[in-house]
Amino acid sequence: MKVKYLHTMIRVKDLDATMKFFALLGLKETKRYDSEQGRFSLIFMAPEGQEDCPIELTYNWDGDDGLPSDGRHFGHLAYGVENIYEMCQNLQDAGITINRPPRDGHMAFVRSPDNISVELLQLGDRLEPQEPWASMESTGHW
Repeated sequence: MKVKYLHTMIRVKDLDATMKFFALLGLKETKRYDSEQGRFSLIFMAPEGQEDCPIELTYNWDGDDGLPSDGRHFGHLAYGVENIYEMCQNLQDAGITINRPPRDGHMAFVRSPDNISVELLQLGDRLEPQEPWASMESTGHW
């Protein structure tokens, strides 16, 4: 089954300072998403010519008092998969807990044995909702 590395997410307390830091490393902003409703911004930065391997800077507009001391800077790894249902079934059959099932045919979260959160995203269009995933509850946190 085909898997594609997508991005690594880190939470940031001072967005401007963090963007300047990564710019000094040669990364440039490649994409931005601002959510008025969720009160957060997602900024993707990557080296020139490597736009398909970005870091995702997640900035909560109302702050995050736990940063930088609580280890929440690192968010998750993300991989695109050919068939999110098949991948989740393979993981579940191997004893992996699906923390956030792919109810929407698009996104799921699991955790590594070291408790690293891994986001799985359907490559291409979302799949039609399918059981048992559509009605499966989330487990734990991701």
